Amino acid sequence: MSASASMAESGREAKAAGRQAADSKVMVGLARAGLAARGLLYILVGAIAVQIAFGDKNQEADRGGAVEEIGKKPFGEAMLWVLVVALIGMCLWRLAEAAFGQAVPDGNKVGKRLMSLGRAIFYGFVVVSLIRTLTADGGEQGKEQGGSSNETSKDLTAKALDWPGGRYLVGLAGLVLLGVGIGMAVRYALRKFREKLNTGEMGPTQRKAVDLLGMIGGISRGVVFGAAGVFIVVAAVKFDPNRAKGVDETLRSFAGTPAGPALLVVVALGLVVFGLYSFCEARWRRVR
Repeated sequence: MSASASMAESGREAKAAGRQAADSKVMVGLARAGLAARGLLYILVGAIAVQIAFGDKNQEADRGGAVEEIGKKPFGEAMLWVLVVALIGMCLWRLAEAAFGQAVPDGNKVGKRLMSLGRAIFYGFVVVSLIRTLTADGGEQGKEQGGSSNETSKDLTAKALDWPGGRYLVGLAGLVLLGVGIGMAVRYALRKFREKLNTGEMGPTQRKAVDLLGMIGGISRGVVFGAAGVFIVVAAVKFDPNRAKGVDETLRSFAGTPAGPALLVVVALGLVVFGLYSFCEARWRRVR
């Protein structure tokens, strides 16, 4: 056998081994644990935002605030380490999707694989942030290292604005995020999420409940993403990084509309609903 043929054979074997690992029961379990962890974070963020709407201004309605809330509970640190492991599972699953395709129609398309890669990178950053928070000396230092979404958004925007052509790059990033939010809201409104689920394993009542949770939760999530994108665009136009907002400030901005705190409550409850829908995905999502 020639060297090139031997290398090709080795490559095929490596790919087959990788696909076998991606379809293993361990990977399936990690993926479902990651989806459940995502659900928990969204429920906590939404619950904190509801409290903010009713006058509690001391908490942050973002991932950092959710982590802090978990940390206050009995065995909170142990729970956070479990969350880290679950989110590592989410990251590995998304990487497997990027390598071998998603378990949905047309899941092998380049666009879907790139989306999975982007999600893997995002959850990788989340995992690193959580580990830094948990391994820091002291709670306050941990909070500083974990960073709030508000400060992170402003810092990244400020750095990007200093680059050559940074203003246009920031504006483009904001438009992309706005587009993602709109696309997300539309897909969930049209119940496109059904293609990701094993609906045949659900009863009629379960299908109706999952449809309702997915529509309400997904639209709410899309609204938050879109609003954050708008603030980034404004930051680029005004050349002011302070105009960029993280999840916490984006949610608080809903209370500043003519609808007042009521709109924040609606959006916040929508995020809680998305968290519940994530638990449904953890149960019925097509992973293999």
